Amino acid sequence: MKQSKIIEAGIHAALKLAETRNWGELTLAEIAEEAGLTLTDFHGTADRDDISAGVESLFDAGMNEGSFSEDETSRTRLFDVIMMRFEAMEERRDGAVSYLRWRDHSLSGLSLRVRARAATARWALACAGLDGPSRLPRAVQLAGLGWAIAQAERAWRQETSPDMTRTMAALDAELIKAEERAGWLTGNWRRSKPAPDPQ
Repeated sequence: MKQSKIIEAGIHAALKLAETRNWGELTLAEIAEEAGLTLTDFHGTADRDDISAGVESLFDAGMNEGSFSEDETSRTRLFDVIMMRFEAMEERRDGAVSYLRWRDHSLSGLSLRVRARAATARWALACAGLDGPSRLPRAVQLAGLGWAIAQAERAWRQETSPDMTRTMAALDAELIKAEERAGWLTGNWRRSKPAPDPQ
């Protein structure tokens, strides 16, 4: 079996186990058994850290090419592709929540979160067709979009609606804030028009 397939099988198995277990307690042997593989299959291919890092990539893969219609704003395009990621997470909610708890409360998880956030933001820009030249440094774009995704993720963890209304509202609010900062995220958004003077 190819290395990528072994890692993918390990990720799915780990998310399945984490539906009823703490992510940090999972062992590679348990993951291999759940995946229908042997521990030897993972030797020299992937360990627990690789599988944990792969979860972020799996959810990122849920984002794909959005609409590039001229009628859609950059904010709308970003909103659509980022919500694809949350839809992918929703399909594995219990396991994903267990993973996020581990990621946000362990030293190795926190280090992973920093790297993964930038990768997610970078892919979201690409899927929305917004990864071209910009007047803003790319690092600024990634940090800004990463913050917006983080706030939406926090809302997703508290989501109670099947149509993810809380998550959508949080993400939309953060992207609107970015839009109002005249291109904080993409570097090419138009500044929102000021409210009319009531006088």
